[in-house]
Amino acid sequence: MTTPDDTPHYTPIEDAQGLLVASAQAALGVHLLSAAGLISSGTAGTALIISYLSGWSFGLVFFVINIPFYAFAWRARGPVFCLKSLAAVTLLSLMSTALAPLLIIADVHPAAAAVLFGVAAGVGLLGLFRHSSSLGGVSIIALILQDKYGFRAGWTQLIHDILLFSVAALVLPLTAVLWSLLGAVILNFVVAFNHRRDWYVVT
Repeated sequence: MTTPDDTPHYTPIEDAQGLLVASAQAALGVHLLSAAGLISSGTAGTALIISYLSGWSFGLVFFVINIPFYAFAWRARGPVFCLKSLAAVTLLSLMSTALAPLLIIADVHPAAAAVLFGVAAGVGLLGLFRHSSSLGGVSIIALILQDKYGFRAGWTQLIHDILLFSVAALVLPLTAVLWSLLGAVILNFVVAFNHRRDWYVVT
């Protein structure tokens, strides 16, 4: 949909389906990682580590640890971005919890889980970014840095993930950390090479 000034704008229905589909892609990626005992990048990776160590639901942990970031998102990028990010985080939390009993994966090679996660979640994040949303946490910081300083969002997430996986190496098997790192690298390269505001205008 275009306005008289020829600036593209999404209709509410287009926004809703975009957020739903992108969140579903990300939830599927997280489900594959969980089945293989791996972790993801970003805030979801932190939530998975806590989930493994505590036995708590990933969806619940992911939702709770994102709460502090909403105030920052509201102030830095406005209420629309903040509320859409809240919607995406909530959808991912609910979908990942719902998938557990509905899509039971008895055996998956960690390499397959890592690669498919990187592609699915990377495309999911692109969809969320293009609908002025995010999965909270570090992705909010990444988008703000890109908008203000031109520093690619994917690179910010990659730096964060290096720190995250360093911590993960202390509590998870080394092989699981290495496979997880492969998934994170794929995800971040998908975002880094495909998300540019001069290629796609979001509102």
